[in-house]
Amino acid sequence: MTRQLFSITHNEEWADMRTTQKHDERIANMTFASVYPHYVSKIEKMGRSVGELHQVISWLTGYSETKLQTLMRNDATFCQFFAEATLNPNARLITGMICGYRIEEIETPLTQQVRYLDKLVDELARGRKMEKILRGSQ
Repeated sequence: MTRQLFSITHNEEWADMRTTQKHDERIANMTFASVYPHYVSKIEKMGRSVGELHQVISWLTGYSETKLQTLMRNDATFCQFFAEATLNPNARLITGMICGYRIEEIETPLTQQVRYLDKLVDELARGRKMEKILRGSQ
């Protein structure tokens, strides 16, 4: 994700690679439906499709299209969103920097999972090949 999208979750934390409890709580309480339009906008600006976005989300979470729509309709928070997900075992291969944080160093599991999703969306928007985004598995 771009810095401006999650700027509400970063203030003084930019200088420290560890997230704070306040930061983690804000992310946990954000609704997936409130962030989803930003994901769509970001990938479409770069010529990628919503279908590809859903493929990436499904790979990470195990969610079907129907389940994803239900979660959005019900305003599921990121806490609820990831609590119900079956995280792909290869998600641990998602590394690097996103929103000022090194993903593999994030200690709070939920915050790390949200950043996994952010990183995948970022890679999709940057034109990375789907095989690479999905860490060699489909």
